[in-house]
Amino acid sequence: MAAPTSGYTHAGRTLAILGIIVVALGVWTFWPGLTNTPKLGLDLRGGTQVILTPTGSNDGGAITDDQLKQTVEIIRQRVDGFGVAESEVTTQGNGAGATIVVSIPGATNQAVLDSLATTAKLDMRPVLAIDYGTPQPTASPTPSGSASPSASASSKATASAGSGSATPSASSSGNPAAITGGLSNSASPSPSATPSASPSPSKTTSAGGVTSQNGNPPIQSATNDAALQAAFVALDCSKPGATKGGPADPNKYLVTCDKSGQLKYLLDKAAVQGTEIASASAGLSQNAAGWEVNLNFTSEGAQQFATVTGQLAQNQAPQNQFAIVLDGLVESAPSVSAAIIGGSAVITGSFTADEAKALANVLKYGSLPVSLEVSSVETISPTLGTDQLHAGLIAGALGLLLVGIYLVAYYRALGLVAVASLAVAALISYELFVILGRQLGFTLSLAGVAGAIVAIGITADSFVVYFERIRDEIREGRSLRAAGDAGWLRARRTILAADFVSFLAAVVLYFLSVGNVRGFAFTLGLTTLVDVLVAFMFTRPLVSLLMRTDWFASGKPWTGLSPDRLGVKTPVVAVADPHRPKAGAGAAKES
Repeated sequence: MAAPTSGYTHAGRTLAILGIIVVALGVWTFWPGLTNTPKLGLDLRGGTQVILTPTGSNDGGAITDDQLKQTVEIIRQRVDGFGVAESEVTTQGNGAGATIVVSIPGATNQAVLDSLATTAKLDMRPVLAIDYGTPQPTASPTPSGSASPSASASSKATASAGSGSATPSASSSGNPAAITGGLSNSASPSPSATPSASPSPSKTTSAGGVTSQNGNPPIQSATNDAALQAAFVALDCSKPGATKGGPADPNKYLVTCDKSGQLKYLLDKAAVQGTEIASASAGLSQNAAGWEVNLNFTSEGAQQFATVTGQLAQNQAPQNQFAIVLDGLVESAPSVSAAIIGGSAVITGSFTADEAKALANVLKYGSLPVSLEVSSVETISPTLGTDQLHAGLIAGALGLLLVGIYLVAYYRALGLVAVASLAVAALISYELFVILGRQLGFTLSLAGVAGAIVAIGITADSFVVYFERIRDEIREGRSLRAAGDAGWLRARRTILAADFVSFLAAVVLYFLSVGNVRGFAFTLGLTTLVDVLVAFMFTRPLVSLLMRTDWFASGKPWTGLSPDRLGVKTPVVAVADPHRPKAGAGAAKES
Protein backbone atom coordinates (compact mmCIF):
# COMPACT_ATOMS: atom_id res chain seq x y z
CA MET A 1 0.00 0.00 0.00
CA ALA A 2 1.31 3.36 -0.95
CA ALA A 3 1.92 5.73 1.92
CA PRO A 4 -0.37 8.72 2.04
CA THR A 5 1.23 11.96 1.23
CA SER A 6 -1.77 14.23 1.47
CA GLY A 7 -5.53 14.31 1.70
CA TYR A 8 -7.86 12.82 4.28
CA THR A 9 -5.72 11.53 7.16
CA HIS A 10 -8.45 10.54 9.66
CA ALA A 11 -10.02 7.72 7.67
CA GLY A 12 -8.97 4.91 9.97
CA ARG A 13 -9.98 6.80 13.09
CA THR A 14 -13.39 7.68 11.62
CA LEU A 15 -14.11 4.07 10.63
CA ALA A 16 -13.09 2.91 14.11
CA ILE A 17 -15.50 5.36 15.75
CA LEU A 18 -18.33 4.21 13.47
CA GLY A 19 -17.48 0.60 14.28
CA ILE A 20 -17.77 1.33 18.00
CA ILE A 21 -21.16 2.98 17.45
CA VAL A 22 -22.48 0.06 15.40
CA VAL A 23 -21.22 -2.51 17.92
CA ALA A 24 -22.69 -0.58 20.85
CA LEU A 25 -26.07 -0.35 19.13
CA GLY A 26 -25.83 -4.04 18.25
CA VAL A 27 -25.19 -5.04 21.87
CA TRP A 28 -28.14 -2.92 22.96
CA THR A 29 -30.30 -4.43 20.22
CA PHE A 30 -29.43 -8.08 20.66
CA TRP A 31 -28.96 -8.15 24.44
CA PRO A 32 -30.15 -11.52 25.79
CA GLY A 33 -33.64 -11.48 27.21
CA LEU A 34 -34.74 -8.37 25.32
CA THR A 35 -36.85 -8.15 22.18
CA ASN A 36 -34.53 -7.97 19.19
CA THR A 37 -37.10 -7.36 16.48
CA PRO A 38 -38.89 -4.10 15.60
CA LYS A 39 -42.36 -3.57 17.00
CA LEU A 40 -44.83 -3.94 14.18
CA GLY A 41 -47.85 -1.76 13.57
CA LEU A 42 -51.46 -2.72 13.09
CA ASP A 43 -51.17 -3.37 9.36
CA LEU A 44 -48.22 -5.74 9.78
CA ARG A 45 -49.14 -7.79 12.84
CA GLY A 46 -52.93 -7.60 12.72
CA GLY A 47 -55.28 -5.98 15.23
CA THR A 48 -58.37 -3.84 15.47
CA GLN A 49 -59.20 -0.39 14.19
CA VAL A 50 -62.15 1.45 15.73
CA ILE A 51 -63.60 4.67 14.31
CA LEU A 52 -65.45 6.84 16.85
CA THR A 53 -67.75 9.71 15.91
CA PRO A 54 -68.39 12.55 18.39
CA THR A 55 -72.14 13.06 18.88
CA GLY A 56 -72.09 16.09 21.16
CA SER A 57 -70.29 17.98 23.89
CA ASN A 58 -71.16 16.98 27.45
CA ASP A 59 -71.21 20.62 28.52
CA GLY A 60 -73.96 21.36 26.02
CA GLY A 61 -71.81 23.57 23.78
CA ALA A 62 -70.15 23.02 20.43
CA ILE A 63 -67.38 20.43 20.08
CA THR A 64 -64.01 22.16 20.16
CA ASP A 65 -60.56 21.05 19.06
CA ASP A 66 -59.37 21.22 22.68
CA GLN A 67 -62.11 18.79 23.70
CA LEU A 68 -61.07 16.43 20.92
CA LYS A 69 -57.43 16.57 22.05
CA GLN A 70 -58.49 15.84 25.63
CA THR A 71 -60.68 12.98 24.44
CA VAL A 72 -57.81 11.47 22.45
CA GLU A 73 -55.50 11.66 25.46
CA ILE A 74 -58.03 10.02 27.81
CA ILE A 75 -58.73 7.21 25.35
CA ARG A 76 -54.99 6.65 24.90
CA GLN A 77 -54.55 6.43 28.68
CA ARG A 78 -57.44 3.98 28.97
CA VAL A 79 -55.99 1.69 26.32
CA ASP A 80 -52.52 1.89 27.84
CA GLY A 81 -54.05 1.10 31.24
CA PHE A 82 -54.98 -2.35 29.92
CA GLY A 83 -51.32 -2.99 29.17
CA VAL A 84 -51.88 -2.63 25.42
CA ALA A 85 -48.69 -1.34 23.81
CA GLU A 86 -48.20 0.42 20.49
CA SER A 87 -51.79 1.67 20.26
CA GLU A 88 -52.42 4.71 18.14
CA VAL A 89 -55.19 7.25 18.72
CA THR A 90 -55.59 10.05 16.19
CA THR A 91 -58.18 12.55 15.02
CA GLN A 92 -59.25 13.19 11.47
CA GLY A 93 -61.00 16.46 10.76
CA ASN A 94 -62.02 19.24 13.14
CA GLY A 95 -64.94 20.11 15.38
CA ALA A 96 -68.27 18.36 14.93
CA GLY A 97 -67.14 16.73 11.67
CA ALA A 98 -64.11 15.05 13.22
CA THR A 99 -63.63 11.34 13.80
CA ILE A 100 -61.32 9.58 16.23
CA VAL A 101 -59.41 6.57 14.92
CA VAL A 102 -58.11 4.04 17.45
CA SER A 103 -55.66 1.41 16.15
CA ILE A 104 -54.81 -1.42 18.54
CA PRO A 105 -52.26 -4.01 17.30
CA GLY A 106 -52.63 -7.64 18.26
CA ALA A 107 -55.54 -9.45 19.82
CA THR A 108 -58.01 -7.13 21.52
CA ASN A 109 -60.53 -8.22 24.15
CA GLN A 110 -64.03 -6.85 24.32
CA ALA A 111 -63.43 -4.93 27.55
CA VAL A 112 -60.87 -2.71 25.82
CA LEU A 113 -63.26 -2.00 22.95
CA ASP A 114 -66.15 -1.25 25.31
CA SER A 115 -64.07 1.29 27.24
CA LEU A 116 -63.24 3.37 24.16
CA ALA A 117 -66.59 5.11 23.73
CA THR A 118 -67.53 5.10 27.41
CA THR A 119 -67.98 8.68 28.51
CA ALA A 120 -67.22 7.66 32.13
CA LYS A 121 -69.40 10.27 33.76
CA LEU A 122 -69.57 8.87 37.29
CA ASP A 123 -71.51 9.82 40.38
CA MET A 124 -72.77 8.16 43.56
CA ARG A 125 -76.45 8.44 44.44
CA PRO A 126 -78.65 7.27 47.33
CA VAL A 127 -81.17 4.63 46.27
CA LEU A 128 -84.84 5.58 46.70
CA ALA A 129 -86.45 2.53 45.12
CA ILE A 130 -85.43 -0.70 43.42
CA ASP A 131 -87.40 -3.24 41.42
CA TYR A 132 -87.09 -5.95 38.81
CA GLY A 133 -85.72 -4.72 35.49
CA THR A 134 -88.19 -6.84 33.55
CA PRO A 135 -91.84 -7.60 34.24
CA GLN A 136 -92.24 -10.56 36.60
CA PRO A 137 -95.21 -12.87 36.05
CA THR A 138 -95.60 -13.58 39.77
CA ALA A 139 -95.13 -10.02 40.93
CA SER A 140 -98.40 -8.37 41.99
CA PRO A 141 -97.51 -5.06 43.55
CA THR A 142 -100.25 -3.27 45.37
CA PRO A 143 -100.28 0.53 45.14
CA SER A 144 -100.03 2.05 48.59
CA GLY A 145 -99.07 5.60 47.82
CA SER A 146 -95.51 5.05 48.83
CA ALA A 147 -92.91 6.35 46.42
CA SER A 148 -90.19 4.08 47.69
CA PRO A 149 -90.57 0.32 47.25
CA SER A 150 -88.43 -1.79 49.49
CA ALA A 151 -86.36 -4.66 48.31
CA SER A 152 -84.20 -7.38 49.67
CA ALA A 153 -81.66 -9.51 47.95
CA SER A 154 -80.70 -13.10 48.47
CA SER A 155 -77.10 -12.01 48.24
CA LYS A 156 -77.30 -8.60 49.85
CA ALA A 157 -74.58 -6.10 49.20
CA THR A 158 -73.01 -4.45 52.21
CA ALA A 159 -70.69 -1.64 53.03
CA SER A 160 -68.75 -1.29 56.25
CA ALA A 161 -66.98 1.59 57.90
CA GLY A 162 -63.32 1.71 58.56
CA SER A 163 -63.85 1.04 62.27
CA GLY A 164 -62.96 -1.84 64.46
CA SER A 165 -65.96 -3.77 63.28
CA ALA A 166 -65.13 -3.37 59.61
CA THR A 167 -63.71 -6.12 57.50
CA PRO A 168 -60.23 -5.11 56.33
CA SER A 169 -59.98 -4.43 52.61
CA ALA A 170 -57.22 -5.04 50.14
CA SER A 171 -56.38 -1.39 49.92
CA SER A 172 -53.00 -0.40 51.28
CA SER A 173 -53.98 3.07 52.35
CA GLY A 174 -54.79 3.17 56.09
CA ASN A 175 -57.82 1.11 56.93
CA PRO A 176 -60.30 1.88 54.17
CA ALA A 177 -63.79 0.57 54.25
CA ALA A 178 -65.20 -1.64 51.59
CA ILE A 179 -68.18 -1.12 49.40
CA THR A 180 -68.77 -4.79 48.91
CA GLY A 181 -70.85 -6.94 46.66
CA GLY A 182 -72.76 -4.85 44.23
CA LEU A 183 -76.09 -6.55 43.47
CA SER A 184 -75.23 -9.43 41.17
CA ASN A 185 -77.24 -11.27 38.59
CA SER A 186 -78.46 -13.64 41.28
CA ALA A 187 -80.04 -10.87 43.32
CA SER A 188 -83.77 -11.32 43.79
CA PRO A 189 -85.46 -8.18 45.05
CA SER A 190 -88.94 -8.64 46.39
CA PRO A 191 -90.89 -5.44 45.92
CA SER A 192 -93.42 -4.79 48.61
CA ALA A 193 -94.78 -1.61 47.22
CA THR A 194 -94.60 0.45 44.10
CA PRO A 195 -95.63 3.98 43.33
CA SER A 196 -99.08 4.39 41.90
CA ALA A 197 -98.75 6.21 38.63
CA SER A 198 -99.37 5.94 34.95
CA PRO A 199 -97.31 3.24 33.25
CA SER A 200 -96.25 5.40 30.37
CA PRO A 201 -92.91 7.19 30.66
CA SER A 202 -92.46 10.49 28.92
CA LYS A 203 -90.33 10.60 25.78
CA THR A 204 -89.85 14.35 25.99
CA THR A 205 -89.94 17.00 28.64
CA SER A 206 -93.34 16.68 30.33
CA ALA A 207 -95.28 18.97 32.58
CA GLY A 208 -93.64 17.24 35.49
CA GLY A 209 -90.19 17.97 34.16
CA VAL A 210 -89.30 14.37 33.25
CA THR A 211 -86.81 13.98 30.40
CA SER A 212 -85.50 10.88 28.65
CA GLN A 213 -84.15 9.69 25.35
CA ASN A 214 -87.08 8.01 23.57
CA GLY A 215 -88.27 6.57 26.82
CA ASN A 216 -84.90 4.94 27.55
CA PRO A 217 -82.80 5.63 30.62
CA PRO A 218 -81.36 7.70 32.01
CA ILE A 219 -84.74 9.30 32.81
CA GLN A 220 -84.30 12.48 34.80
CA SER A 221 -86.37 15.03 36.68
CA ALA A 222 -85.64 18.01 38.91
CA THR A 223 -88.22 16.72 41.43
CA ASN A 224 -89.24 13.29 42.62
CA ASP A 225 -92.82 13.74 41.50
CA ALA A 226 -95.56 11.44 40.27
CA ALA A 227 -94.36 11.65 36.67
CA LEU A 228 -90.90 10.38 37.60
CA GLN A 229 -92.38 7.61 39.74
CA ALA A 230 -94.57 6.61 36.81
CA ALA A 231 -91.51 6.43 34.59
CA PHE A 232 -89.87 4.16 37.16
CA VAL A 233 -92.85 1.80 37.20
CA ALA A 234 -93.11 1.66 33.42
CA LEU A 235 -89.42 1.22 32.71
CA ASP A 236 -88.56 -2.12 31.09
CA CYS A 237 -84.81 -2.73 31.13
CA SER A 238 -85.09 -5.59 28.65
CA LYS A 239 -86.13 -3.29 25.80
CA PRO A 240 -83.54 -2.24 23.18
CA GLY A 241 -81.59 0.82 24.25
CA ALA A 242 -82.46 0.48 27.94
CA THR A 243 -78.90 -0.45 28.88
CA LYS A 244 -77.17 1.89 26.44
CA GLY A 245 -76.75 4.64 29.03
CA GLY A 246 -76.04 8.29 28.47
CA PRO A 247 -75.24 11.58 30.22
CA ALA A 248 -76.94 12.03 33.60
CA ASP A 249 -77.31 15.40 35.29
CA PRO A 250 -75.96 15.07 38.86
CA ASN A 251 -78.45 17.72 40.05
CA LYS A 252 -81.54 15.74 39.00
CA TYR A 253 -83.31 12.63 40.22
CA LEU A 254 -82.66 9.58 38.07
CA VAL A 255 -84.51 6.48 36.88
CA THR A 256 -82.26 3.92 35.25
CA CYS A 257 -81.22 0.27 34.93
CA ASP A 258 -78.16 -1.65 35.97
CA LYS A 259 -75.71 -2.80 33.28
CA SER A 260 -77.26 -6.27 33.06
CA GLY A 261 -80.81 -4.93 32.72
CA GLN A 262 -82.04 -7.16 35.55
CA LEU A 263 -82.71 -4.36 38.04
CA LYS A 264 -84.08 -0.83 37.79
CA TYR A 265 -83.54 2.02 40.21
CA LEU A 266 -85.08 5.29 41.33
CA LEU A 267 -82.13 7.37 42.53
CA ASP A 268 -81.66 10.61 44.41
CA LYS A 269 -79.46 13.49 43.24
CA ALA A 270 -75.74 12.79 43.17
CA ALA A 271 -74.11 12.90 46.61
CA VAL A 272 -70.54 12.39 45.39
CA GLN A 273 -69.35 13.04 41.83
CA GLY A 274 -66.64 11.17 39.98
CA THR A 275 -64.46 14.27 39.88
CA GLU A 276 -63.82 13.70 43.59
CA ILE A 277 -62.08 10.37 42.90
CA ALA A 278 -58.32 10.91 43.13
CA SER A 279 -57.25 7.47 41.90
CA ALA A 280 -58.60 4.01 41.10
CA SER A 281 -56.98 0.63 40.59
CA ALA A 282 -58.08 -2.96 40.02
CA GLY A 283 -56.84 -5.99 41.93
CA LEU A 284 -57.79 -9.25 43.60
CA SER A 285 -59.67 -9.01 46.86
CA GLN A 286 -57.88 -9.80 50.10
CA ASN A 287 -59.50 -13.20 50.39
CA ALA A 288 -59.02 -13.89 46.66
CA ALA A 289 -62.77 -14.13 46.27
CA GLY A 290 -62.77 -12.05 43.12
CA TRP A 291 -61.68 -8.82 41.52
CA GLU A 292 -62.33 -5.42 43.08
CA VAL A 293 -61.78 -1.76 42.31
CA ASN A 294 -59.97 0.35 44.91
CA LEU A 295 -60.95 4.02 45.16
CA ASN A 296 -59.20 6.96 46.80
CA PHE A 297 -61.11 10.21 47.15
CA THR A 298 -59.93 13.77 47.29
CA SER A 299 -60.15 15.50 50.67
CA GLU A 300 -63.48 17.08 49.74
CA GLY A 301 -64.76 13.85 48.24
CA ALA A 302 -63.77 11.91 51.37
CA GLN A 303 -65.82 14.29 53.52
CA GLN A 304 -68.82 14.04 51.18
CA PHE A 305 -68.56 10.24 51.10
CA ALA A 306 -68.35 9.97 54.90
CA THR A 307 -71.36 12.25 55.37
CA VAL A 308 -73.66 10.48 52.91
CA THR A 309 -72.72 6.95 54.05
CA GLY A 310 -73.38 7.99 57.66
CA GLN A 311 -76.85 9.16 56.67
CA LEU A 312 -77.61 6.06 54.62
CA ALA A 313 -76.59 3.72 57.43
CA GLN A 314 -79.57 4.95 59.46
CA ASN A 315 -82.12 4.03 56.78
CA GLN A 316 -83.97 0.82 56.04
CA ALA A 317 -83.50 -1.12 52.80
CA PRO A 318 -83.42 -0.14 50.04
CA GLN A 319 -82.81 3.46 51.19
CA ASN A 320 -79.56 2.35 52.83
CA GLN A 321 -78.08 1.48 49.43
CA PHE A 322 -75.62 3.65 47.55
CA ALA A 323 -75.69 3.39 43.75
CA ILE A 324 -72.50 3.88 41.76
CA VAL A 325 -73.69 5.26 38.42
CA LEU A 326 -71.45 5.29 35.35
CA ASP A 327 -72.77 6.98 32.22
CA GLY A 328 -76.34 6.78 33.47
CA LEU A 329 -76.26 3.06 34.35
CA VAL A 330 -75.83 1.48 37.77
CA GLU A 331 -72.51 -0.34 38.12
CA SER A 332 -73.07 -1.42 41.70
CA ALA A 333 -75.54 -0.65 44.49
CA PRO A 334 -74.18 -1.77 47.87
CA SER A 335 -75.87 -1.23 51.17
CA VAL A 336 -74.23 0.77 53.93
CA SER A 337 -74.15 -0.22 57.60
CA ALA A 338 -71.91 2.54 58.98
CA ALA A 339 -70.23 5.77 57.95
CA ILE A 340 -67.22 5.10 55.72
CA ILE A 341 -64.35 7.39 56.64
CA GLY A 342 -60.71 7.64 55.63
CA GLY A 343 -61.18 8.67 52.00
CA SER A 344 -60.80 5.13 50.61
CA ALA A 345 -63.24 2.48 49.52
CA VAL A 346 -63.41 -0.75 47.58
CA ILE A 347 -65.99 -1.71 45.00
CA THR A 348 -66.46 -5.47 44.81
CA GLY A 349 -68.88 -7.64 42.95
CA SER A 350 -68.99 -10.23 40.22
CA PHE A 351 -66.23 -8.54 38.22
CA THR A 352 -63.97 -10.35 35.80
CA ALA A 353 -60.36 -9.17 35.58
CA ASP A 354 -61.06 -7.23 32.38
CA GLU A 355 -64.24 -5.66 33.80
CA ALA A 356 -62.45 -4.53 36.96
CA LYS A 357 -59.58 -3.04 34.96
CA ALA A 358 -62.01 -1.31 32.60
CA LEU A 359 -63.93 0.27 35.48
CA ALA A 360 -60.71 1.32 37.23
CA ASN A 361 -59.35 2.86 34.04
CA VAL A 362 -62.40 4.98 33.30
CA LEU A 363 -62.53 6.13 36.93
CA LYS A 364 -58.82 6.87 37.05
CA TYR A 365 -58.53 8.87 33.86
CA GLY A 366 -61.80 10.73 34.14
CA SER A 367 -64.76 11.30 31.89
CA LEU A 368 -64.65 12.22 28.24
CA PRO A 369 -65.61 15.81 27.40
CA VAL A 370 -67.65 14.60 24.41
CA SER A 371 -70.05 11.75 23.78
CA LEU A 372 -68.85 9.16 21.28
CA GLU A 373 -70.52 6.64 19.03
CA VAL A 374 -68.77 3.64 17.49
CA SER A 375 -69.03 4.07 13.72
CA SER A 376 -67.08 1.01 12.65
CA VAL A 377 -64.88 -1.75 13.99
CA GLU A 378 -62.44 -3.34 11.55
CA THR A 379 -60.35 -6.35 12.46
CA ILE A 380 -57.17 -7.13 10.54
CA SER A 381 -56.13 -10.75 10.89
CA PRO A 382 -52.53 -11.59 11.84
CA THR A 383 -52.31 -13.65 8.64
CA LEU A 384 -53.05 -10.61 6.47
CA GLY A 385 -50.57 -8.56 8.47
CA THR A 386 -47.90 -11.22 8.01
CA ASP A 387 -48.55 -11.35 4.27
CA GLN A 388 -48.18 -7.58 4.02
CA LEU A 389 -44.96 -7.69 6.05
CA HIS A 390 -43.49 -10.33 3.77
CA ALA A 391 -44.52 -8.32 0.72
CA GLY A 392 -42.86 -5.21 2.16
CA LEU A 393 -39.65 -7.09 2.98
CA ILE A 394 -39.54 -8.63 -0.46
CA ALA A 395 -40.03 -5.22 -2.05
CA GLY A 396 -37.26 -3.74 0.09
CA ALA A 397 -34.86 -6.60 -0.62
CA LEU A 398 -35.61 -6.46 -4.35
CA GLY A 399 -35.06 -2.70 -4.43
CA LEU A 400 -31.79 -3.06 -2.55
CA LEU A 401 -30.65 -5.85 -4.89
CA LEU A 402 -31.44 -3.89 -8.06
CA VAL A 403 -29.66 -0.79 -6.76
CA GLY A 404 -26.66 -2.89 -5.81
CA ILE A 405 -26.49 -4.56 -9.24
CA TYR A 406 -26.67 -1.21 -11.01
CA LEU A 407 -23.98 0.34 -8.84
CA VAL A 408 -21.59 -2.59 -9.30
CA ALA A 409 -22.22 -2.73 -13.05
CA TYR A 410 -21.63 1.00 -13.49
CA TYR A 411 -19.01 1.80 -10.86
CA ARG A 412 -17.27 -1.58 -10.55
CA ALA A 413 -15.20 -1.63 -7.33
CA LEU A 414 -16.68 1.68 -6.20
CA GLY A 415 -20.06 0.02 -6.59
CA LEU A 416 -18.98 -2.55 -4.00
CA VAL A 417 -18.21 0.35 -1.66
CA ALA A 418 -21.74 1.61 -2.23
CA VAL A 419 -23.20 -1.85 -1.53
CA ALA A 420 -21.18 -2.06 1.69
CA SER A 421 -22.43 1.40 2.66
CA LEU A 422 -26.03 0.35 2.02
CA ALA A 423 -25.50 -2.72 4.19
CA VAL A 424 -24.11 -0.59 7.03
CA ALA A 425 -27.02 1.86 6.68
CA ALA A 426 -29.51 -1.03 6.76
CA LEU A 427 -27.86 -2.49 9.89
CA ILE A 428 -27.89 0.83 11.74
CA SER A 429 -31.50 1.48 10.72
CA TYR A 430 -32.57 -1.96 11.96
CA GLU A 431 -30.84 -1.40 15.30
CA LEU A 432 -32.51 1.98 15.69
CA PHE A 433 -35.93 0.53 14.83
CA VAL A 434 -35.56 -2.09 17.56
CA ILE A 435 -34.21 0.33 20.17
CA LEU A 436 -36.79 3.05 19.47
CA GLY A 437 -39.57 0.47 19.57
CA ARG A 438 -38.34 -0.85 22.89
CA GLN A 439 -37.68 2.54 24.52
CA LEU A 440 -40.22 4.90 22.92
CA GLY A 441 -42.89 2.58 21.54
CA PHE A 442 -42.06 3.21 17.87
CA THR A 443 -43.94 0.82 15.61
CA LEU A 444 -42.94 -0.11 12.10
CA SER A 445 -45.94 -0.01 9.79
CA LEU A 446 -46.27 -0.83 6.11
CA ALA A 447 -45.98 2.89 5.42
CA GLY A 448 -42.75 2.91 7.44
CA VAL A 449 -41.39 0.08 5.33
CA ALA A 450 -42.22 2.19 2.26
CA GLY A 451 -40.28 5.08 3.81
CA ALA A 452 -37.27 2.80 4.33
CA ILE A 453 -37.45 1.68 0.69
CA VAL A 454 -37.51 5.31 -0.46
CA ALA A 455 -34.48 5.93 1.74
CA ILE A 456 -32.55 3.34 -0.30
CA GLY A 457 -32.80 5.64 -3.29
CA ILE A 458 -31.76 8.67 -1.23
CA THR A 459 -28.70 6.84 0.11
CA ALA A 460 -27.77 5.57 -3.35
CA ASP A 461 -28.05 9.12 -4.66
CA SER A 462 -25.37 10.22 -2.20
CA PHE A 463 -22.98 7.62 -3.62
CA VAL A 464 -23.74 8.63 -7.19
CA VAL A 465 -23.05 12.29 -6.43
CA TYR A 466 -19.75 11.48 -4.71
CA PHE A 467 -18.49 9.03 -7.34
CA GLU A 468 -19.43 11.31 -10.22
CA ARG A 469 -17.53 14.18 -8.62
CA ILE A 470 -14.46 11.95 -8.38
CA ARG A 471 -14.83 11.07 -12.05
CA ASP A 472 -15.18 14.75 -12.98
CA GLU A 473 -11.94 15.52 -11.17
CA ILE A 474 -10.17 12.74 -13.06
CA ARG A 475 -11.46 14.07 -16.37
CA GLU A 476 -9.96 17.43 -15.43
CA GLY A 477 -6.56 15.75 -15.17
CA ARG A 478 -6.10 15.17 -11.46
CA SER A 479 -4.53 12.06 -10.03
CA LEU A 480 -6.77 9.50 -8.35
CA ARG A 481 -5.80 10.51 -4.83
CA ALA A 482 -6.28 14.20 -5.57
CA ALA A 483 -9.57 13.44 -7.33
CA GLY A 484 -10.87 11.57 -4.26
CA ASP A 485 -10.22 14.54 -1.98
CA ALA A 486 -11.41 17.23 -4.37
CA GLY A 487 -14.45 15.18 -5.40
CA TRP A 488 -15.57 14.85 -1.78
CA LEU A 489 -15.21 18.58 -1.16
CA ARG A 490 -17.47 19.24 -4.14
CA ALA A 491 -19.94 16.45 -3.35
CA ARG A 492 -20.52 16.91 0.36
CA ARG A 493 -22.47 20.15 -0.03
CA THR A 494 -24.72 18.53 -2.59
CA ILE A 495 -25.23 15.49 -0.35
CA LEU A 496 -26.04 17.64 2.68
CA ALA A 497 -28.41 19.84 0.67
CA ALA A 498 -30.29 16.85 -0.73
CA ASP A 499 -30.52 15.13 2.66
CA PHE A 500 -31.62 18.37 4.33
CA VAL A 501 -34.47 18.80 1.84
CA SER A 502 -35.53 15.18 2.37
CA PHE A 503 -35.36 15.51 6.16
CA LEU A 504 -37.27 18.81 6.13
CA ALA A 505 -40.00 17.25 4.01
CA ALA A 506 -40.21 14.34 6.45
CA VAL A 507 -40.54 16.68 9.44
CA VAL A 508 -43.27 18.77 7.81
CA LEU A 509 -45.12 15.64 6.71
CA TYR A 510 -44.87 14.15 10.20
CA PHE A 511 -46.42 17.12 11.99
CA LEU A 512 -49.10 17.86 9.38
CA SER A 513 -50.29 14.33 8.71
CA VAL A 514 -52.10 11.63 10.67
CA GLY A 515 -52.16 7.87 10.81
CA ASN A 516 -49.81 5.78 8.73
CA VAL A 517 -48.49 8.79 6.83
CA ARG A 518 -46.70 9.84 10.03
CA GLY A 519 -45.03 6.44 10.14
CA PHE A 520 -43.77 6.98 6.60
CA ALA A 521 -42.47 10.44 7.50
CA PHE A 522 -40.73 9.27 10.67
CA THR A 523 -38.98 6.39 8.93
CA LEU A 524 -37.93 8.61 6.03
CA GLY A 525 -36.50 11.23 8.37
CA LEU A 526 -34.65 8.66 10.47
CA THR A 527 -33.09 6.88 7.50
CA THR A 528 -32.08 10.23 6.00
CA LEU A 529 -30.06 10.98 9.12
CA VAL A 530 -28.55 7.52 8.88
CA ASP A 531 -27.55 8.29 5.29
CA VAL A 532 -25.64 11.38 6.41
CA LEU A 533 -23.89 9.36 9.11
CA VAL A 534 -22.89 6.58 6.71
CA ALA A 535 -21.76 8.96 3.96
CA PHE A 536 -19.46 10.92 6.29
CA MET A 537 -18.24 8.14 8.55
CA PHE A 538 -18.11 5.12 6.25
CA THR A 539 -18.25 5.85 2.53
CA ARG A 540 -15.87 8.82 2.54
CA PRO A 541 -13.13 7.30 4.74
CA LEU A 542 -13.38 3.91 3.02
CA VAL A 543 -12.91 5.50 -0.42
CA SER A 544 -9.98 7.51 0.95
CA LEU A 545 -8.28 4.33 2.18
CA LEU A 546 -8.88 2.57 -1.14
CA MET A 547 -7.39 5.51 -3.06
CA ARG A 548 -4.14 4.94 -1.20
CA THR A 549 -3.77 1.40 -2.51
CA ASP A 550 -1.59 0.67 -5.52
CA TRP A 551 -4.41 -1.18 -7.27
CA PHE A 552 -6.76 1.83 -7.22
CA ALA A 553 -3.93 4.24 -7.94
CA SER A 554 -3.11 2.33 -11.10
CA GLY A 555 -6.51 3.11 -12.57
CA LYS A 556 -7.35 -0.50 -13.47
CA PRO A 557 -10.64 -0.97 -15.40
CA TRP A 558 -12.33 -2.77 -12.50
CA THR A 559 -11.66 0.11 -10.16
CA GLY A 560 -14.36 2.05 -11.93
CA LEU A 561 -11.92 4.96 -12.32
CA SER A 562 -10.03 3.91 -15.44
CA PRO A 563 -8.93 7.03 -17.39
CA ASP A 564 -9.73 5.25 -20.64
CA ARG A 565 -13.29 4.50 -19.56
CA LEU A 566 -13.69 8.09 -18.45
CA GLY A 567 -12.54 9.49 -21.80
CA VAL A 568 -9.20 10.81 -20.55
CA LYS A 569 -6.82 10.38 -23.49
CA THR A 570 -3.73 11.89 -21.93
CA PRO A 571 -1.85 10.36 -19.02
CA VAL A 572 -3.22 11.34 -15.66
CA VAL A 573 -0.75 13.55 -13.82
CA ALA A 574 -0.92 15.41 -10.61
CA VAL A 575 -2.06 18.99 -11.07
CA ALA A 576 -2.47 21.81 -8.67
CA ASP A 577 -5.38 21.22 -6.35
CA PRO A 578 -7.19 24.47 -5.54
CA HIS A 579 -8.54 22.97 -2.32
CA ARG A 580 -5.14 22.24 -0.83
CA PRO A 581 -2.55 24.56 0.68
CA LYS A 582 0.67 25.03 -1.17
CA ALA A 583 3.65 22.81 -0.49
CA GLY A 584 5.18 23.45 2.85
CA ALA A 585 1.96 24.66 4.42
CA GLY A 586 0.92 21.17 5.49
CA ALA A 587 -1.55 18.72 4.05
CA ALA A 588 -5.21 19.55 3.89
CA LYS A 589 -7.15 17.72 6.53
CA GLU A 590 -10.83 17.16 6.99
CA SER A 591 -12.50 15.87 10.06
